[in-house]
Amino acid sequence: MRILLTLLTIAVLVLAVWAMYRGWTRRAQRQAEGLRGWPAPPAEVGPALLGPTTGFYIGTTMAGNWQDRVTVGDIGHRATAELSLHEAGVLLARQGCSDLWVPRNALVEVRTDNKLAGKVMTRDGLLVLRWRVASEEVDSGFRADDKTTYPEWLHALAHEASSGSDQDKNGDIA
Repeated sequence: MRILLTLLTIAVLVLAVWAMYRGWTRRAQRQAEGLRGWPAPPAEVGPALLGPTTGFYIGTTMAGNWQDRVTVGDIGHRATAELSLHEAGVLLARQGCSDLWVPRNALVEVRTDNKLAGKVMTRDGLLVLRWRVASEEVDSGFRADDKTTYPEWLHALAHEASSGSDQDKNGDIA
């Protein structure tokens, strides 16, 4: 009887792992349709206008849903990273993963937040960039080692976000 229960438990665990894997791959297929043309960093990004700021790439989610992690390629993988602003866009150089490039003309909003991609932080613990990829908007989160740099980033990127946005009293895009 004990062997039967052990085999049943192993079978249930294998089924659960298989279901999680299948859900992850289906999400990646669904998102790949709407996120075609993920921008690659240019060969030469030029000198950094701001940064690099060291920290941790939290992840990218579909805009408006802080738990809907983007799983296309390795975009969903968390990694140690450096954030830097360049003439043509923002570069997130991630260790062990591909770099993430946000073209300046794709920026929609920049803000601080406390949650993204299943990670909850203290108040204003994350710098979040909302930007367009193809026809979709996504939110990419970065947790800096030195959070006192956030006002510099907010100020520098607020002017880059799409026209028509108003700034609130904190310098965030409304």
